[in-house]
Amino acid sequence: MSSTKPSNENETPGERKPGLRSVQTTMLFRAVNPELFIKPNKPVMAFGLITISLCVAYLGYLHATAENKKDLYEAIDSEGARATLEFHNRK
Repeated sequence: MSSTKPSNENETPGERKPGLRSVQTTMLFRAVNPELFIKPNKPVMAFGLITISLCVAYLGYLHATAENKKDLYEAIDSEGARATLEFHNRK
């Protein structure tokens, strides 16, 4: 009868590392999927989160100030109809 044992007989189940770090993979697989093998770097994540948040806030600021720069004029043509004209300041 054959017994079912781990591939490495000297290794006990408690010593195995969880995840894909202990699995034999090729360098190409590791290069294409680095997030599976690299430990998270908290300072870099914090810097990225702050940077992206500031970029979104700046885009929101630009959008809000562009709305305030629009000048609206109401014109009446020769037939008496009103028309709203929009003029954009380019300062």
